[in-house]
Amino acid sequence: MKMTRDDIRNVAIIAHVDHGKTTLVDKLLRQSGTFRDNQVVQERVMDSGAIERERGITILSKNTAVHYKNTKINIIDTPGHADFGGEVERVLKMVNGVILLVDAFEGPMPQTRFVLQKALALDLKVIVVINKVDRPNARPKEVVDEVLELLMDLGASDDQLDAPFLYASGRDGWCTNELEDERKDMTPLFEAILKYIPAPEGDPDLGIQMLVSTIDYNEYVGRIGVGKIDNGSLKLNQEVLLMNHHDPDKKERVKISKMYVFDGLKRVEVESATVGEIVAVSGIASIHIGDTLCDPDDPKPISFQKIEEPTISMNFVVNDSPLAGTEGTYVTSRHLRDRLYRELNTDVSLRVEDTDSADCFKVSGRGELHLSVLIEEMRREGYEFAVSKAEVIYKYDENGKKLEPIELAYVDVPDEYSGAVIQSLSERKGELINMTAGNAGVTRLEFRVPSRGLIGFRGGFMTMTKGNGIINTIFDSYQPYRGEIQFRKTGSLIAFEPGESVTYGLFAAQQRGTLFIGPGEKVYAGMIVGSSAKPEDIELNVCKTKHLTNTRTSSSDEALTLTPPLRLSLEQALEYIDEDELLEVTPKSLRIRKKILDSRLRKRSEISAKAKKNG
Repeated sequence: MKMTRDDIRNVAIIAHVDHGKTTLVDKLLRQSGTFRDNQVVQERVMDSGAIERERGITILSKNTAVHYKNTKINIIDTPGHADFGGEVERVLKMVNGVILLVDAFEGPMPQTRFVLQKALALDLKVIVVINKVDRPNARPKEVVDEVLELLMDLGASDDQLDAPFLYASGRDGWCTNELEDERKDMTPLFEAILKYIPAPEGDPDLGIQMLVSTIDYNEYVGRIGVGKIDNGSLKLNQEVLLMNHHDPDKKERVKISKMYVFDGLKRVEVESATVGEIVAVSGIASIHIGDTLCDPDDPKPISFQKIEEPTISMNFVVNDSPLAGTEGTYVTSRHLRDRLYRELNTDVSLRVEDTDSADCFKVSGRGELHLSVLIEEMRREGYEFAVSKAEVIYKYDENGKKLEPIELAYVDVPDEYSGAVIQSLSERKGELINMTAGNAGVTRLEFRVPSRGLIGFRGGFMTMTKGNGIINTIFDSYQPYRGEIQFRKTGSLIAFEPGESVTYGLFAAQQRGTLFIGPGEKVYAGMIVGSSAKPEDIELNVCKTKHLTNTRTSSSDEALTLTPPLRLSLEQALEYIDEDELLEVTPKSLRIRKKILDSRLRKRSEISAKAKKNG
């Protein structure tokens, strides 16, 4: 017989990137007594990863739980960036409602639409929180109308359209039902959760049914499966059947060796759990996202929504440069392969494929940020490897016509830069579909642009708008191929001799373009030391020293003034590299190089590629 767990609420916080989800969760944890009043807690405590903290973004969804009026509220903090949409899609299966957070100035953004669409499709109840209402230029009333329009656009039911709207400042820790209400604490949000989010239901007497929505990984206990118990109960040492709705052959008898529930930021070991509770189980080596823990006598796996496909790919290659193995701990193809396949344990949106070469792996993801975060994590762990330029994944229709992924790009720029941005995106085969004048001298542009047109665009965009532009993109659809795009208008400065860079050689080189290296750095033939001012590549010798005579001494080198080199970040380097180049990634360095290091072989390859292209 079905029962309702009135003492539990399961809710996810969804929003566009940087609209304040993680900060809001901090305040809910604090008010619910998870922290002592005098306890010093770092901001955005849910962003536990080093890269998450540095970049101010959430990458992996996190579980926490707070207690309010004898009710346990399981909260899932989800990523807001489109590249990590796979994380959002799967965790929504664990909850009965969502808190949609919208910035009071920016209003609904592309990712707001994406995550809300997923929530509405699963028929989840929605509480809308207009956050940051105390920021300058906030326009909460207009944003309420925009959210209602979005709900209607996405075909929300009458029940979902009847969503409560609250106003908040996550940073200052208050929430109100009306803008004019007294601003005290988060109580109105807690009350709204109890009132509007349905309590989980299920039949405790049926066989166990628990869908695994998230996988955590711990070196000591291995894989940890997290999910909500839909029916039945789960006990320690209970034998269950591990099944998958989309893989009928998967039937494995396993034992529950350890089980946890969430309390605050901790995982607490328990001996049993029943309907409606979100639990984590460990000790099952073969557990995957989308699996169901079933009763061996009455196995009924739960269906799982399809995760959206990757749209871009990169080759991860064993580093074979002359400096290979000098800075990394893990450098072999076996190390690289094991690490990439291990990432599949927790990242449901990633694809890893072996290629014809044992030293090269094709890695596909949802966007440049998705793959750059993986690269950054690996280099911090001591891996050394090289990556190729990101390429989009094409498809072909039944008539053999080439299709490419198209993204919706929402661009907010100061009015004076809108012309330059329109021109730049049009050159990249973008199509302007809407242009609206915002407030405070900001224009919003909406484009449909090929995914490959956005590869390497952000760096130039930030320069073009003097750092004041905001661009947000989201996958739209596959459409007919839009033709060639010229990506880079400049060539590279290539070292043709190995050695150590010296001031004299660099001084001559800086007349030809922008340098990426300074004096005293190791270089090798075929390594790219800068960006050329001309469209073609230029080879030069940065290790060249002056011929010394009685009248020309090496100390006069000190009179030469070098412009400080342009140090590219990982993202900038990934944006810069061209199709015939690789980015060498080590724990200490980022080096750009030609795929073919030998100058003569490179020229021969270019001639044959041109001949092939011209038929």
